[in-house]
Amino acid sequence: MVKDSGASTALLTDQYELTMLAAALADGSAQRRCTFEVFARRLPDGRRFGVVAGTARLLDALARFRFGEPELAVVGRFLDDRTLDWLRNYRFSGDIRGYREGELYFPNSPVLTVQGTFAECVLLETIALSIFNHDCAIASAAARMVSAADGRTIIEMGSRRTHEAAAPASSRAAYLAGFSATSNLEAVREYGIPGTGTSAHAFVLLHGGQDGPNEAAAFRSQIDLLGVGTTLLVDTFDITEGVRTAIEVAGTELGGVRIDSGDLGVLARQVRKQLDELGATRTKIVFSGDLDEYAIAALRGEPVDAYGVGTSLVTGSGAPTAGMVYKLVEVDGLPVAKRSTHKESRGGTKRAIRLLRSSGTVVEEVIYRDGRQRPDTGEYDVRELQIPLVNEGEVLPDLPSLTDSRELVRQGLVSLPWEGLKLSRGDAAIPTTFVD
Repeated sequence: MVKDSGASTALLTDQYELTMLAAALADGSAQRRCTFEVFARRLPDGRRFGVVAGTARLLDALARFRFGEPELAVVGRFLDDRTLDWLRNYRFSGDIRGYREGELYFPNSPVLTVQGTFAECVLLETIALSIFNHDCAIASAAARMVSAADGRTIIEMGSRRTHEAAAPASSRAAYLAGFSATSNLEAVREYGIPGTGTSAHAFVLLHGGQDGPNEAAAFRSQIDLLGVGTTLLVDTFDITEGVRTAIEVAGTELGGVRIDSGDLGVLARQVRKQLDELGATRTKIVFSGDLDEYAIAALRGEPVDAYGVGTSLVTGSGAPTAGMVYKLVEVDGLPVAKRSTHKESRGGTKRAIRLLRSSGTVVEEVIYRDGRQRPDTGEYDVRELQIPLVNEGEVLPDLPSLTDSRELVRQGLVSLPWEGLKLSRGDAAIPTTFVD
């Protein structure tokens, strides 16, 4: 959802939440004190960690979760007057705590804890899950790509491969996970992410006439506008000829050449050799075109300077949802739990800590009941994982910024045991232990 301070988010929800509200108001259970938790029972197949993303977007959405007359006109088609009056005055007045945005998470990590009355908490299920399931999926895929790139620049360029409202959110999640820039201008405006973009094949094809294509004219036009530090797309026709023309037009100080197709490993070596022979030893090579973390990892030993990633990134690289759920775990101080096969949950409000060796490597996540003594951690250092986010309905100040979250992801990736960064299938990077 693109941020708009004037737009209500109240209808970004499912109807069943409002029917539950109406029934609870009618039978007197609406005001019972409850705790809901957001967590993933398991990681997507083949994943060893997840990245928390979307917290700031959820808090923004929460501030705009209001039922004005236009929203009430919609829900009034199926709700009684008592429920409509309650919604007219709705303001979340409970508490929320959760993992910092940018924190790594694992199976059953209590990523978000929402506490208040049943009525005010149940309404937030869909908005919380739609944001977290999308943003965590994108950030988790992006973090794998960043790790595979091993310090090289990665640019997000997936706007044309996703819903227009999801595109800036995808850009934000990718940047949070370590991408360097985005092509999406709404993300530049809304989140202050560095923007980038030059030209597509259409611009090269535009420059021609009866005598055929004129690649040199297209390159010259782009350089006249952006200077020789720009990146030229050289694979519209013949890559070898395109590189030669690019250097001929721009000179040996050309910023970069981009290749969007072909056998990238072979091309990287050929183009690097050609550039060096032409004297353009500082001209960078940028690859794009259906890249994912596996393709990036395969190119790690090749002379590639930057990657542009689109489709794979905005679709979560095969895992378009993080599999988060929003479950009631406590009512009036008593634990409640779902027992359905393969969809079971653990009752009771929880706390979570992460154990680390003195070297900073994480070894285990420990989850225990809120209000009980923290388990003995022996020789290990401890990190508390949840922080307060909302107190009595008010979003707390000084929460982590997008820059802070980028750094937290970077630190988290460094803290994983080496096998946790593998792209092959396997268990989560660290175990999650419940202490009753």
